[in-house]
Amino acid sequence: MITQSLIELKGITKSFLADEMQTYALAGVDMQIQAGEYISISGPSGCGKSTLLSILGLLDSPTLGSYRLDGRPLENLGISERAGIRNRELGFIFQSFNLIGELSVFENVELPLIYRDMGTRERKKRVEMALARVGMSHRFRHFPTQLSGGQQQRVAVARALVGEPLILLADEPTGSLDSSNGESVMELLAELHAGGATICLVTHDPRYAHYAERTIYMFDGRVVESAEVIAHLIEQRQTS
Repeated sequence: MITQSLIELKGITKSFLADEMQTYALAGVDMQIQAGEYISISGPSGCGKSTLLSILGLLDSPTLGSYRLDGRPLENLGISERAGIRNRELGFIFQSFNLIGELSVFENVELPLIYRDMGTRERKKRVEMALARVGMSHRFRHFPTQLSGGQQQRVAVARALVGEPLILLADEPTGSLDSSNGESVMELLAELHAGGATICLVTHDPRYAHYAERTIYMFDGRVVESAEVIAHLIEQRQTS
């Protein structure tokens, strides 16, 4: 029995016209992610990792190619339709946390549910569950400036989880953390995956890429076979 991929990309290309020259951030990327899978997207700076994640998260659109989420084509959606899918079906974890300083921990996590016009009682239940999952229930009244970097990222993970998304998209989630807090956040993501979460992680750090079940390697906007291929291509470039 053939199961449908949760995410399927075919020929995803993203190009820009700069100084009358066509520049490619992505060049014909094919990719599939199954429900419940934990994948990492790895490669050197500027290889197209974050551009690819922006397209997966409907924050950007491809120049060419097709994108299906749970069987539905997404590449030609309007602005409001894209915003609705981001709010209901995609969970985002950013390097810089993106918490709102004037809101408490509880209010930061609650915010995506307010945009859904969800009732107060259901919002409260979901926020409490999300904070419990990341071990931050005891900090629900605190504000972001009262938290460590690792705690802020845990709150950001709770905010991504609270809407029960189809997939968590994590863009360098350890990039603003020291090694100890970085490991703690990666262990949290591993626990969430063990509990059934689908995760797509972008990282340039091989220490963290290995937390995933499968790694997709990128170089110059293309998917390549392995880290060894990347090293060979970099060496060729340096000697040419």
